Amino acid sequence: MRTIQTLDLNDTRTIIDAGIAEAERIGSPSNIAVVDAGGCLLAFARMDDAWRGSVDIAISKAWTARAFDVETKALAKLAQPGADFYGIHASNDGKVMIFAGGVPIKEGETVIGAVGVSGGTGKQDQAVAEAAAQAFAHS
Repeated sequence: MRTIQTLDLNDTRTIIDAGIAEAERIGSPSNIAVVDAGGCLLAFARMDDAWRGSVDIAISKAWTARAFDVETKALAKLAQPGADFYGIHASNDGKVMIFAGGVPIKEGETVIGAVGVSGGTGKQDQAVAEAAAQAFAHS
């Protein structure tokens, strides 16, 4: 039998709080989703004034980052016409999100979950997701 490392609800508080702090710092109201090692949603926060249309996008970014164990920003580059993963966004019933803002969360080299952020530009979403993921690494 295998033992699987994964995030828990307490971990998500640190991750989401750090994401909210960064989103406030850069002035980007955000939707922040955290998934566990299995890609299941553990926690979600929608900041005041964050776009309602970005709720599912944040969740899908987190799921994608965990499903492929890669930042969605990097996956986007691999999904361009002529690249190895062109068309991947249409897989998994369209659940794959290739916008910046999805970041795997690791314990050592093991991916134990992911965070997805949506509500700003790609650069803003990525900054919030990176801050959120790094907060877990420092906790």
